[in-house]
Formats: sequence, structure tokens, C-alpha cells
Amino acid sequence: MSVGTANRFLKVRKFGSSNARSRSSVSQFSLRRTFRNTVLMTIDFLVLSLTLALAFELIGKTGFPKSDGHLGAILSFALVVIGVFYTAGIYRRSWRYFSFSHAIQLAMLTLPAFALAWVAILIVPGVRAERGQLMEIALAQWLFAMTALFFVRGARRALREKLTHTAKALPAHVDSKNLRGALLVGSPDWVLSIIEMLKRETTPSFFVTGILLPADNDTLQQIASVPVLGSHDDLAHAVETLELQGRRPSLVIACDDGTDLSNREMARLTSRARNLGLELSRIRDGWSHILQRNHGASPDELSVKDLLGRNEFTLEGEQVTSQISGKCVLVTGAGGTIGGELCWQLASFRPSRLVLVEHSEYHLYAIEMKLREQYPDLDIQPELCNIRERDEVRRVFERHRPVIVYHAAALKHVPIVEASPCAGVHTNILGTRIVADAVCEYSAKAMVQVSTDKAVNPVGMMGATKRVGELYSQALDMCGVDDPEAPRFMTVRFGNVLGSSGSIVPLFHRQLREGRALTVTHPDIERFFMTVREAVQLILQSSSAALSQNSQRGTIFVLDMGKAVRIVDLAYRMIRLYGLQPEIDVPVEFVGLRPGEKLYEELFDICEEQLPSGIKGIFEAQSKPIPLPFISRSIDRLARAVELGDHTEARRITHTLVKVPSGSAGFEVIENQSLIHPHGTGEPVKA
Repeated sequence: MSVGTANRFLKVRKFGSSNARSRSSVSQFSLRRTFRNTVLMTIDFLVLSLTLALAFELIGKTGFPKSDGHLGAILSFALVVIGVFYTAGIYRRSWRYFSFSHAIQLAMLTLPAFALAWVAILIVPGVRAERGQLMEIALAQWLFAMTALFFVRGARRALREKLTHTAKALPAHVDSKNLRGALLVGSPDWVLSIIEMLKRETTPSFFVTGILLPADNDTLQQIASVPVLGSHDDLAHAVETLELQGRRPSLVIACDDGTDLSNREMARLTSRARNLGLELSRIRDGWSHILQRNHGASPDELSVKDLLGRNEFTLEGEQVTSQISGKCVLVTGAGGTIGGELCWQLASFRPSRLVLVEHSEYHLYAIEMKLREQYPDLDIQPELCNIRERDEVRRVFERHRPVIVYHAAALKHVPIVEASPCAGVHTNILGTRIVADAVCEYSAKAMVQVSTDKAVNPVGMMGATKRVGELYSQALDMCGVDDPEAPRFMTVRFGNVLGSSGSIVPLFHRQLREGRALTVTHPDIERFFMTVREAVQLILQSSSAALSQNSQRGTIFVLDMGKAVRIVDLAYRMIRLYGLQPEIDVPVEFVGLRPGEKLYEELFDICEEQLPSGIKGIFEAQSKPIPLPFISRSIDRLARAVELGDHTEARRITHTLVKVPSGSAGFEVIENQSLIHPHGTGEPVKA
């Protein structure tokens, strides 16, 4: 026999064996079900026969079984009822879950079943009784049968649960074992459901020592044999009581679905549990989420007016369609907060192709799936690409030839970039240059540089690297002053984005949910805030207007975000929106400024001139640009510092470049022991 034949033989044999096992399993299940139904029907048959015989004996006084007709009547009655039960599917249900609702259904089903059965036995000869007696017999037998049927089913469930729970019974003092004691805080129905689920666990990790209700209830002393120890305000007293009994809990499990406990009550419960050294587990989105009940606005969905005291800007977007529709658009950092929202809004303007450039595989997958579900007909091209790698970026541009590029990829967390200056330079400066150079090489129409107010008069590396990115884009834009076909390089600058990863609002949400103090770096620290929707509308509106109106080159667009907001005021406002009182329910702690962090943010650099623009809600900033040859050579030196891992040199060159436009440090970039002229002549200037 050949190897192939042998393998086929083994496969056939294995397949046949598998089918045989499957048929055997099905056959065994069918036999078990048949046996179970036979036993159940036999029990019901006996119950129905005996109760009817008892009714004839007590009510009919016929001296059963003196007449053979009575025996036939009893058998006929039981068989008819069993047939109705079987047809209605009674025997397909499990008695293990027999409950009050099942008892009601069974009682309702017996009415037509018994009526049909009495019709059947009345035609049996030998059943002699007066009409009035038959009515009394029928009523008595129905009561006897219902009582017996309920008792049999209830007894079966109770016996099974008793046997199961006895096997898993907990010792009298389980807190000396591995199991932890737990206090349940929630409504009686919720508490009961948790206890019932816990009973069915084969290896529970905790046991319930007591119950606290959302409000005082003097009528409830126990729920499922577990003592009710008061309301959620009585946590300390409940723990003390249980500790005296040697059953002190180490865990509090609370229902936090917004139905019974308010945010304020949950925060207080969290604080009390922490003070008592108890672990708190909050079960959220319970029945209210399943039943889609609305319990008011979620703190996670607070509006700009709630948080900042101003209305959200709504920018007009008529010009965006003409610039985006039918064109290939590329977005770097497509998986980030700003980049993702950019992709989402761009897709609505129907570009011919939307290219998603992202370094994180998961974030690229997430934004791609979201867009494909909403825009199945849109040509979406995900590209797993690192903007630090020139060859990767060039391949992407070669493949797609984008018309407009939105550059949102960046390292943005101030303390992290401050601790890793080379990484910040690599992404925010070198990566920006790589993308911008690709725009020039592959003749894209425009690149929009997404920037931040931290780039204005920066003190830290994050803001300084973003400022150098602005300066490089500005220098490239100025190169096309005499060439209308040259690509446009525009910079859009805005403040902190509400709800973005690592921002202050999600941090405050988490601290409030966990019952912790809100941490603020300094009492006087201020920031400009906006929503991600506002930020992206600014990017699209300003860039589209600049392209359609052929605005002055070298311009930076800045959103009018109103007045700066003190972070401590934002913290107090969020505490109140949770229904709590600042410094009473929730304290605010000042932890000090982080490395590279400014006390105040600004929207315009000291060297920039603030000008009104033709776009509502947007200002323009114009400054004296750095000539391209000068900034290019300086960035080359930054590239060498990054390659060598020289953080000190990277930091020094970056901060020097930032100072050049203001004239305060125009001759400080050292190259080959000489100073490079800031106006790009390339001639060394003696120190």
C-alpha cells in the first residue's frame, strides 16, 4: 500500500470513527431523554390517578373501586392529561429551574387539560354520580392534583439544591480559609441574583457575609439567609458588627449601574471602603444598560458648555468639499485622537481614496474597521508605516500619490518627551521633515501640519520639537512664493483636546470613579481647551480656505478658543457635575508642575503678529521664517545627535532653533566650531 493510499485510508477510518462516535453520542442522549420523560410521565400519571381516586372516595362516596367503571375513568383521565402535557412541551422543561412563574403556567395548562379529560371519562360506562357531585369531584381533584404536582416538582428542585449546596457548604468560619468575605451593596433583586449565581459556582472566590441596601428598609431582615445590615451609609457599622462575629469582610461589591446609587453616594461609599481598608468592586452597566434605561446624562458625555462654560464652535465647511471630494487624501497618525477624527470627517466628504498611515497595528485596525462599517463604498487604504523611516514613507507616497496630506502623527505627552528628547526629535522633527520632503518629491498639492499651543514660547522638549516642525513647514511654504505650483505647507495650532488620550478630563473621570482626590499640578495653571470635533473642523476649514483663496504663505492658523481655563476650576466643575461637593466629598491635591510644563499656555509666539482672518473663529499668526538651508542643516545635526543618542545635544539644538525667529539666539548653532549665518548664506561667521 502506498503512503498516499494509507493516509487516505486512515483519514476515512478516522472520519468514520468520528461519525460513529457522534452517532453514539446522539443515540445516548436520545435514550437519556426518553428515559427521563418516561419517569416524569409515570410520576404525573400516578399523581393524577391517585388524586382522582381520592376525590371519588371522599366526595363521590362511590366506594371506589367497587365499580369497574371508576378504574377505566381514572386511567382515561390520567392518559388524556398526560397527552396534553406532552403536546404542550411540559416534559421538555427542566424541573431544576421550576419557579413560581412555571407553577402559574402549569396551573393554567391544567384547566383545558382537565376539562378535556372529564369529557373523555364521562363517556366511560359505569361512572355514576349526580351532576352536582361530578362538579364537586372535579374541583376537589383539581385542587388535590395541583398541590401534588407542585409539591413533586418543588421537592425535586429543593432536594437537588440541597444535595448540591451540601457538597459545597462553607465552614462556619470561612474567613480563616482562602475565601474572602464580601458585603453586597445594591437593590434586593440585584443582591438576590448575585447570591443565586454564587451558589451555582463550583469554586467560589468569596462568600457573602452581609447586605447593604440603597436605602433603609426596616422590613427586610434577611435575603437568601444573608443578614441585611442597613443601608450603604452604614458600611462602618456593618463592618464592626461582622468583625465582632469573627466574619469581617475584605471586599465590598456594589451595583454601580446608575439606578439606585448616585455618583455622590458611590463616591462616598468608595471613600468609606478605602478608609476601612476594604477592596471595592463596582459592577457597572447592569440591568439599566440591558433594558436601555436612561438615568440622565453620563459624566463621560459632558458638553463643552458644562465643562468650559462656553458653547462649542461650529465652523462652516462649504469650501472643504471642493478641496477634498474626488481627491486622494493621506493622514499620518490616523489611529490617534486627532488623526482618527480627521479620517472620520474626511470620509464624509467622499475623497477618491483615504490613506491611513499609522505605526500602531491595533490603532490602524480599529480606525479601518470603524470607517469600513460606516463607509463601505469608500476606497480605504491602511498603511502600517513609521514616519521615522524615510524609505517606508516614500513607498507609501509612491503607491498612492496623495493630493493632500494631513500630518497628525506626533509624540505629545510632555513629561515623556522631556525624559526622552531624542525620541521626541526623531518623531516630531525628523518625521515631519520626512513627510514634508515626500510631499515635495511626489508633487502633492498641500500638507497640513497639526500643531499645539505648547509650541508657543516653549520651555519643554515636546513644545520645542513641535515648534521646529512648524518652522520647517513654514520655510518650505515660503520657498513657493514665486511658484504658484509649489506645494502649500500650512500649520494649524490649537490647545488641549478634551477627552484625548492622556488628557486631564479622562484622568479626572477615573479619579472620581475610584473615589480618589483630583490631582492638579498647580493652583494657577491654565490651559486652552477644545473638543476633538472643533480641532478637526479647524484643520479642515482653515486649510481648505487657504487653498481655495490662495492665502499668504507662511501663515499659521489659530483657533479662537476664548479665555484660558484654570485647571482647578475645571476640577471643581467636574466634581459638581458628579453631584459632589469640592473639598468636602472630593479633595483637590496639588502635586507640582511636571518636567517641561508651563504654568500658562499661549496661542501666539513673541515673534508672531496676530492678524484676523476671513474664517470665522480663526486667527492668523505671521512671523519671520527661518531660511530653509539654515534650518535644514540644523535638522541634519539633530539627526546625527539622535543617531548617537546624544540627548544633551538634541536638546540644545532644538531649543536654539526655537529662539532663532525671535532674534534672541540667532547665532548659536555651532557647526564645525563655527557659527552658521541665520539667513542661509552658508558662510561661517567668526565668534
